[in-house]
Amino acid sequence: MVEVELLAAGLVERHSVDGRHDTLRVTDAGVARLAQVFTSHKAARSPHEALVQRVATAMARSGRLAWRGLALRVALPRALLVGEPDAAPVVAEPSVRLHPLWDDLGDGPVAADHAWCMACPDVFSIRHSSVEAYLQPVVHEIKVNRADLLGDLKKPAKRAAYLGMAGACWYVLGQDARGRPIGAPDEVPPECGVMLVEQDELKVAREAPRRAMERLPFHVWMALAKAGPAWREDEVAQLSL
Repeated sequence: MVEVELLAAGLVERHSVDGRHDTLRVTDAGVARLAQVFTSHKAARSPHEALVQRVATAMARSGRLAWRGLALRVALPRALLVGEPDAAPVVAEPSVRLHPLWDDLGDGPVAADHAWCMACPDVFSIRHSSVEAYLQPVVHEIKVNRADLLGDLKKPAKRAAYLGMAGACWYVLGQDARGRPIGAPDEVPPECGVMLVEQDELKVAREAPRRAMERLPFHVWMALAKAGPAWREDEVAQLSL
C-alpha cells in the first residue's frame, strides 16, 4: 500500500525494464518532497539532540563505543532517593545483589536501605577492548539550557546513579543564544568532569575523576546489545557518498 500511495501521489513512477519487470523510480516531485521533509526534520532537531550526537560521535572517533538513550538500573540508598521523583525508585528483588555493577550475582539479598532506580544517561560509552576490566565506562550528561542545568545540579541521586554505572561522569555544557557557556565549571560538583562548547568544538574545562570498574553486569550488556551503538566505524565510509 505504501507503493500505491506514492504512485497515486506522483512521488514515484513505474519504469518497465524489459517489458516484463517493473521498477519504481522517484520522480522530480518525489525528490522535492524528500528535500522538504529532510529540511523540516533538520530544523526540528533540537540543540540538545545535536550536542548529544556530537558527543557520541566524538567518543566513537576517539576509539570508544557510544550509546544514546539507554535506561539502566542502579541501586542507590533510599535516603538519597527521597525527594527525587525523576529517579523512579523500584524495590529490588531479594535475590539481587546491592551493587551488580561490580559484584557477581550471588545469594546475598539487597540491602534494606537501598532501592533500584532507572538512570538514562545522554551518552554512555566504553572502550574498544577485549579485556572487561579495561572497558572504562563513561557517562556524558548534556545540558544546553541554564535552568535545566541548575535544576539538574539539585539532584544528587542522579549524579550518584551515573557514577554507579560508570567510572567517570562528565557534564557537557552548551551555549546560550549569545554564544556564552550556560554554566561555569565550578558550578558542577567536583566528582564530575566538565566540557564546554567553544568555537564549535568540545573543550575539556575540568577532567573527570576516574575509578576502576572490574566488569559490567549482564543486564547492562543486554541493554547495550539491544540498543546498538549510536555510531559505527563503517559509517565513515558512508560520509563520503
